[in-house]
Amino acid sequence: MSLEIEHHCPQCGGRETFWRSASTNLHLGLKTKWRCSECDYGLVRIDGEINSAA
Repeated sequence: MSLEIEHHCPQCGGRETFWRSASTNLHLGLKTKWRCSECDYGLVRIDGEINSAA
């Protein structure tokens, strides 16, 4: 899995680089926490289908 992704940051208002800050396996799948490199905004993705930024 990659250590960085490009994603829309609602606080910065554009596409920013997000760095993976943590990951763990749950019964729903792999839970990954990401942080914006510019403002430290955080989002969580579970198996790429459940997304806290949506």
